Amino acid sequence: MRALQVAGTGMLAQQTNVEVISNNIANMSTTGYKRRRAEFQDLIYQSMRRVGSQSSDNGSILPSGAQVGLGVKTAAIYRIAEQGNLQQTENRFDLAIRGNGFFQVQLPNGDTAYTRDGTFGLSPEGTVVTAEGYQVLPGITIPAAAVDVTINAAGEVLAKLDGQVAPQNVGQIQTAIFANEGGLEAIGDNLLLATPASGQAQVAAPGQPGHGQVLQGFVETSNVNVVQEITRLITAQRAYEMNSKVITASDEMLSTLSRMR
Repeated sequence: MRALQVAGTGMLAQQTNVEVISNNIANMSTTGYKRRRAEFQDLIYQSMRRVGSQSSDNGSILPSGAQVGLGVKTAAIYRIAEQGNLQQTENRFDLAIRGNGFFQVQLPNGDTAYTRDGTFGLSPEGTVVTAEGYQVLPGITIPAAAVDVTINAAGEVLAKLDGQVAPQNVGQIQTAIFANEGGLEAIGDNLLLATPASGQAQVAAPGQPGHGQVLQGFVETSNVNVVQEITRLITAQRAYEMNSKVITASDEMLSTLSRMR
């Protein structure tokens, strides 16, 4: 009985859907998090009467045929790149990108990762780093004598030194954009890696064509909409229950067959 297997694939699909939704809800307070959405595709079909085939010797053509579907599968889990809200923090090293782009981060193994999480600070050497201590590229060091630091919309880092009137430019933060942001691979810690699907990073100063601007003293909140996620969760739960009822009904039908004499 195909219904058992078909309903089983439906339950597995809705289980994946609930897992994606639960991860969104769990990260509703994660800085720079982008919500995910599960997409599904139907499985192959078994043709009992192939559409378009001849039904008689005089050349009559079947107008529709008879195909039985074999269930559903998970096709992809998309990352929704919608802009999150910008929350003011009053921390001068907190940065947010308004528009497209990612901050560049150097991992301990030398690889470059990308993030929308601009919760930055300083290392003991005065280098701008992430919350995990990873260096923010291209590598900017704040002088120990700096009494104030300003980061403008173009990513220029201006340090006000004691005894000097004009601020000193100590570097410029650059952002990266991709042809296909959905192709980036998430590795945790709010970090993403480039893949063949995402294409090569296109690096430029904030505010250049295609690149968003940098805001100092702000962070980008998660773009998760809790009301929408709860609605999707209830829908997925009901779909899971309906598939389980199909399995129960199929089992009862098989029991009826086994009791026949």
